[in-house]
Amino acid sequence: KWSPHSSKSSGNAGNDLEGASLVHLGTDGIHPSDATAIIKVQLAQDGSGGLPGTPRSAAAAHLSGNLLAQMADSPFVHILMLDHRAIMAARTTLRAMAEFGLLMCWYYLCDRTAVLGEGDKFYNRDQFMFLFVILTAVAVGCSLQVVKPPQPALLGRQQTEEWKGWMQVLFLLYHYFEAKEFYNAIRLFIAAYVWMTGFGNFLYYFKTNDFSIGRFAGMMWRLNFLVLFACVVLENSYMLYYICPMHTLFTLMVYASLGIASHLNQNRVFMLLKLLCCVAAVVVLWDIKPVFYAIWWPFTWLVGYTDPRKPGDDPLHEWYFRSSLDRYIWIYGMLCAIMHPWASGVVNWIDGLPLFRRAATRTTILSICGVVGYVWYTNIYTLPRMEYNKVHPFTSWIPITLWAVMRNMTPTLRLHHLRLYGWLGCITLETYICQFHIWMRTDVPDGQPKQLLVLIPGYPLLNFVLVTGLYILVSHRLFELTTALKTAAMPSSNQLLLRNMIILAVAGTTLYLSVYGGLNLFVYQVL
Repeated sequence: KWSPHSSKSSGNAGNDLEGASLVHLGTDGIHPSDATAIIKVQLAQDGSGGLPGTPRSAAAAHLSGNLLAQMADSPFVHILMLDHRAIMAARTTLRAMAEFGLLMCWYYLCDRTAVLGEGDKFYNRDQFMFLFVILTAVAVGCSLQVVKPPQPALLGRQQTEEWKGWMQVLFLLYHYFEAKEFYNAIRLFIAAYVWMTGFGNFLYYFKTNDFSIGRFAGMMWRLNFLVLFACVVLENSYMLYYICPMHTLFTLMVYASLGIASHLNQNRVFMLLKLLCCVAAVVVLWDIKPVFYAIWWPFTWLVGYTDPRKPGDDPLHEWYFRSSLDRYIWIYGMLCAIMHPWASGVVNWIDGLPLFRRAATRTTILSICGVVGYVWYTNIYTLPRMEYNKVHPFTSWIPITLWAVMRNMTPTLRLHHLRLYGWLGCITLETYICQFHIWMRTDVPDGQPKQLLVLIPGYPLLNFVLVTGLYILVSHRLFELTTALKTAAMPSSNQLLLRNMIILAVAGTTLYLSVYGGLNLFVYQVL
């Protein structure tokens, strides 16, 4: 989940996808909702961890320990050879691949052709706030749920998913209406996502000590699978979707921070020393700008970006600017995770106080939060955009902490969550990427989404409803397809995982060169 748990770049990062299923694809004689379970059963039968194929030959290759033999006898190769048994066994996964390809075609149709219309953005504060208030009212009225099991946990998974969800709604409306007056708020929301990356990933690694290659590969797949295909299909740079490389980087840094000398992670003093080392690394890598450029210049092909409408001479500027804004907050997220048991104890202690003392304690805490929030708002949040950017890396932790404290003040608040926003919080990565191409339009490679997609000309509100409905539907389907294809491609065995990654890399490169070579040779030359 890009989260932050998401991606999971958020709460229990990477766990949001667990249990998701490939629904509505269906299999002959099988209920559609069991599609992912079917994939898992098929994988268990053939022992391949990839596309299901012939069990006996796959098992023989596995026992031989010969990677080349496994690749030559993999289910993928059997499918290419039109082996009927392998094709039938893999039909669910093949359907998922076909649907994913069709949705990429929808990307291209909406964004790069003149088949569908486009319109100018318009901003009205009243309309902007009305949409958010109405959606929140619907969420409260129709999706207020109690945490299961009913345990008032501090910053539980459902709560952080809800947090991501309502922030994502405002983030998307900000882009759709170009609501520039909310720029500082959007910077805070992105910081909160990055905070969740540190918080959620730290909690997972600290509790499980699971630094396996399979787990790591799954996180990278979640963060980058969809954006990879969006870049290839639409010829965009990775940095156009800056959230993806930014969360990938900070996820890697959390992974490295806890993975190094992981046997000492339970020592709190040692963990605090690790955090200090992280702070020192950030100071060197970002605050000394020449060091940042020296390290990243060889990777300009990956993180470089130039807006075709505003060309510049520094392709690394965007990467430096975006990543530097939140360079410290992921460390604060890890610090909060370290303090989580202590904070939970304090909250439980307050809950157990006599009524009068409990009310007085909560009132005092809320009053302090109110004073701190007022000082922060009047002296920092209201700063002009450029001035605010300078102080944001050092102050974004303040409103994040205040929200976390107030949202968890009572057991009732901790027990309840808005499932509608939680559901949207699970697909933040997909809604972020899809907004560029099937909700708005970029029109050109690496272009920013300056136009709106129009399906009902002359009726902006009706068009908003229709386009938004299709946009959310496609985003959710892409989330489920990403999950299902990850399940099919990433086995628990490191050797089989390596085999699958090599096959995917070779097949993807061959297909890419074939398609673009054919276009250059037969289409572009003729035109």
